[in-house]
Amino acid sequence: MMPTVYLLDYVAGNVRSLVNAIEKVGYGVEWIKSPAEVSNADKLILPGVGHFGHCLRQFTDAGYAEPVRQHILAGKPFMGICVGLQALFERSEEDASVPGFGIIPGELKRFNDEDKSVPQIGWNSANTSPEEHVTGKSIFGLRPDSKYYYVHSYARHYRKGELEELGWTVATARYGDEEFVGAIAKDNVLATQFHPEKSGAAGLRVLKAFLEGKRIQDLPTTPSASSAKEGLTRRVIACLDVRTNDSGDLVVTKGDQYDVREKDAAGGAVRNLGKPVDMAKKYYEQGADEITFLNITSFRNSPVADTPMLEILRRTSETVFVPLTIGGGIRNMVDPDGTKVSALEVATLYFKSGADKVSIGSDAVIAAEEYYARGKKLLGTTAIETISAAYGNQAVVVSVDPKRVYVSSLSTTTHHTIKTSNIGPHGEEYCWYQCTIKGGREGRDFDVRQLVTAVEALGAGEILLNCIDKDGTNSGFDLELINDVKAAIKIPVIASSGAGNPAHFAEVFEKTRTDAALGAGMFHRGEYTVKQVKGYLQERDLLVRRFEEDI
Repeated sequence: MMPTVYLLDYVAGNVRSLVNAIEKVGYGVEWIKSPAEVSNADKLILPGVGHFGHCLRQFTDAGYAEPVRQHILAGKPFMGICVGLQALFERSEEDASVPGFGIIPGELKRFNDEDKSVPQIGWNSANTSPEEHVTGKSIFGLRPDSKYYYVHSYARHYRKGELEELGWTVATARYGDEEFVGAIAKDNVLATQFHPEKSGAAGLRVLKAFLEGKRIQDLPTTPSASSAKEGLTRRVIACLDVRTNDSGDLVVTKGDQYDVREKDAAGGAVRNLGKPVDMAKKYYEQGADEITFLNITSFRNSPVADTPMLEILRRTSETVFVPLTIGGGIRNMVDPDGTKVSALEVATLYFKSGADKVSIGSDAVIAAEEYYARGKKLLGTTAIETISAAYGNQAVVVSVDPKRVYVSSLSTTTHHTIKTSNIGPHGEEYCWYQCTIKGGREGRDFDVRQLVTAVEALGAGEILLNCIDKDGTNSGFDLELINDVKAAIKIPVIASSGAGNPAHFAEVFEKTRTDAALGAGMFHRGEYTVKQVKGYLQERDLLVRRFEEDI
């Protein structure tokens, strides 16, 4: 029998990936379903994502707070992940009315968003003191040349020596000019602000060290261990458009301007580029920082009918230990038997199947239009609002599909307009970006700035910024669009549409403030690999995460 670790059974986002990671390193999982069962646990893990107040209130109301405190004080092994780390502190600025456990002194503060996107989403360091590097020792497998996956808006800011004087060993990271606690350990306790289950081999190594009780380990003697760069890396994301083909099988496809059928005399079958699970694993092994599935099956109208996509997420999360995003169909709907299913319930199905983020498209445009019609007032009932309230805004991505509308002068439109270097077909020097719905098939009298500012207010944590004009062109990203959107909002932006070679990724990172860049066709067709893109970025001195194989 495999040795066992205990997990608390409460609303904690995507726990399937954590279970898969624990099993990957040779342990089984036992669920704690009541406070009375906490005392039975030897090793205990508290995962969590989302709003500090929401999570701690649920946790406390269910009667878990004191039994977990007693577990920790009794010297039993305990690991907290993300909100599980934050819970150990006294309080959080995110909700000052809800106390933390008070195991560690201090308060969590929101990141300053004047010079960077908030939330922080991506791969960053978790470095212990330079003295430990000199002695060649590592705490719980943390390495100075590794990167770990973070997704949070609030952090315990670091002041040198403050926590160490109390016996804590601290691993820190830097986001912009702010240094914060990335991981913290003392005696029987390890807590990580990052998600080890989503941090590839580096995260699995930390998880394995905790479960095996190997608090101190030797660092590998590699040159990179002493020359690692701190800070958030540039994210390279692989995107898989998934839909049913004419035989009813789910396949990865790609098309020009959203047309995914072959251009041939045989009737134009759906373009089949491979199996979703296999391709996701391939991109993970090439070093992709995230995998995005966009479910474009047109007939799907209920979670019941989407069982194959849920199975794809379940199978992918067994072997892919980086974040997974799912888009398509995240909305209020009615099952064939007449049962109403809310967008939050749909999202929960995806989270339980292995997704870390959900991407909302057309429904976000409708919600934004209604937001303005109400005089910029929140209702609290839209998909964006309900999902972000339960799981945190970092779990909600809004996929934006704009296209250029050229105008001869600023006076000809009321929409937000830019002066463009890409002159229009009739010599126009100005354009605005029209939002579309239904896969780009229907334009709205609504511009991209209106949309992104509205969904940020509604609670979205990230923008997936497509560009219909660039889709399938392999001519590079729309830099003007990206810069215009980044200037309007504080949340992260993923640049999408138009990538045709590694130089396009370097260009978008060097000429815009985008937080990530996404590729699809160039990877699917085998023209370039994710590893080649990252190698090119490294040659340009852009910080990227290296892929690690060993744990």
